[in-house]
Amino acid sequence: MSEPRTAEIFAIGNELLLGIVQDTNTHWLCRQIAGLGGRVRRATLLPDDPSLVGAELRRALERGPDLLVTTGGLGPTPDDRTLEAIAQALGVPLEESGEALQIVERRYRELFEQGRVDSPELTDARRKMARLPKGARALDNRVGTAPGVLLRRGRTTVVALPGVPSEMRAIWAHALPPHLERIFGQGFYLERTLVVAVNDESLLAPILREHQSAWPQVYIKSRPQSFAEGFKILITLAMSGERSAVEATLARAVHGLRERLRREGLPVEESHARDGGTV
Repeated sequence: MSEPRTAEIFAIGNELLLGIVQDTNTHWLCRQIAGLGGRVRRATLLPDDPSLVGAELRRALERGPDLLVTTGGLGPTPDDRTLEAIAQALGVPLEESGEALQIVERRYRELFEQGRVDSPELTDARRKMARLPKGARALDNRVGTAPGVLLRRGRTTVVALPGVPSEMRAIWAHALPPHLERIFGQGFYLERTLVVAVNDESLLAPILREHQSAWPQVYIKSRPQSFAEGFKILITLAMSGERSAVEATLARAVHGLRERLRREGLPVEESHARDGGTV
């Protein structure tokens, strides 16, 4: 079975590090990438500092993930400097993209016609969003105004997305699927979660350790819910890879764990499943 494609995520914005805005984008992206059979190796919060972001990007490119996603810093204000950081990391200039400019112009015209902005004029601040690293492609934004950006460096596809969650998700859903299919191919993700009524997670530790040794290709994680009355522990088994192999392997691993728990007098109350990354 081939190794899963890897990804890294950079969530960029001073507002994230100041606690003004909660970073929900990283959680959502992790679910999407896992659902495509990929594996997020690293997720990082960074400030709106092009030198620092650029240095982190260079280090990430040296690690060579298949996909590197940034969120935030694509807007019209002076602190939106993610594209500057990407250009710096790649050693290329920023230049106005005709493709990106058409997206920005169209979106402001649509917003003006809807009465949501006072003018459709392409001001300098608005044109700023069309200045992309040389060689980059613009990704259509159907919700906001800043185009997403895609470019390749070696084995890594770099994707820059807006920080506004609705815009990020729209670009991911409508503009990125062909590129994601190229990266992840027919990768598949599946998880099964067993719910066990037990008050002491330490009782499960030796069982899970043995089961993990027996099924090294399966990720196994227990999660206690509460020490209050009715305490339960969730045990999740997850695996990525080719669909038929994943389904068969995970079914055997789940069945074996369920039977072992029952032999230990720890019956499984219920179970549920998730495949794919859709939330």
